[in-house]
Amino acid sequence: MLSLQGSATQVRLHLPGLALAGVAVALGFAANSQLSSLSALTVALLIGAVLGNLHLIPAVCDAGLTFASRRLLRAGIVLLGLQLSLREVAHLGGKGFVAVIAVVIITFFGTQFIAQWLGVSPGLGLLTATGYSICGVSAISAMTGAVEGDEEDATYAIALVTMFGSICIFALPILGHLFDMGNVRFGLWAGSSVHDVAQVVATSDAYSSESLKGAVIVKLSRVILLAPLVAYFAYQYRRANNRITTTGAKVVKTSPLPLFIILFLAMVCVRTTGYFSDNALEQFKNLEKIFLAMALVGLGAGVNIKKLRVLGSRPLLLGLFSWLLVMGTSLATIRLIPLDF
Repeated sequence: MLSLQGSATQVRLHLPGLALAGVAVALGFAANSQLSSLSALTVALLIGAVLGNLHLIPAVCDAGLTFASRRLLRAGIVLLGLQLSLREVAHLGGKGFVAVIAVVIITFFGTQFIAQWLGVSPGLGLLTATGYSICGVSAISAMTGAVEGDEEDATYAIALVTMFGSICIFALPILGHLFDMGNVRFGLWAGSSVHDVAQVVATSDAYSSESLKGAVIVKLSRVILLAPLVAYFAYQYRRANNRITTTGAKVVKTSPLPLFIILFLAMVCVRTTGYFSDNALEQFKNLEKIFLAMALVGLGAGVNIKKLRVLGSRPLLLGLFSWLLVMGTSLATIRLIPLDF
């Protein structure tokens, strides 16, 4: 009886904030339906940030928004694993996968080097590097959850990948025609350099419908690398922050990997087996997007815009230089990928 009462109390405590996040997410998806290149996740984050900084969020919503930014974020990351299949890598061949790995490694570590050179915080450098090298907002969300990243860092990193990813939609097709790249080669370039999956689709489709297949295959191969990358940094974070406390004779240690990362990796394996139908995977994908969008409303609500303004132009320069790095690296490495898949 007490357990049921406690559960009811928790529901009442979290419901206002979750309801607010739900409304913001609905607006995000409505905006995405009108403009496909505009991510529903980004809109949800912006709504949370605007409401939070205008002090329009009542205190009764705080618990629910905190729950969304932590628990729902991790639930969304677990479901993200069901969108990643190791079978996709086979379509690229050995040289193709090496090319994708090269783009990810050079962009990831290069961005962090640029961040250090510009005097940008290591946290923002890590999240920006993850977003640029892997898959934009989803990758930033996953890394934020894995290393308990700062809300302001996550917001700025998401803003950078959204802005420069949107520029790609217009700039890359023009450059592709200027370089006379051809449909397949352009698709490989878009898939290996543009941040979010939706932006990859919009960019390649703007060039030609024939470039879409190669773009998606290369992009999904990049996304698969999210699993080992996030798992590694989650492990390192846990190890560095593993506080051993003694309570009487009992020693308490934290697990080297968070449970949600283990479940995320398990979901990747499940997807690879082909256990779920396409319809079920589509439903899981929708639920994943809803959870991540609600989490980003909570993250956005905790952002202090004044703190971001203090950073000045350095994060913007980080975004620009990292964008040029991933564009140039991918343009050079796609020549390793065969054109006959």
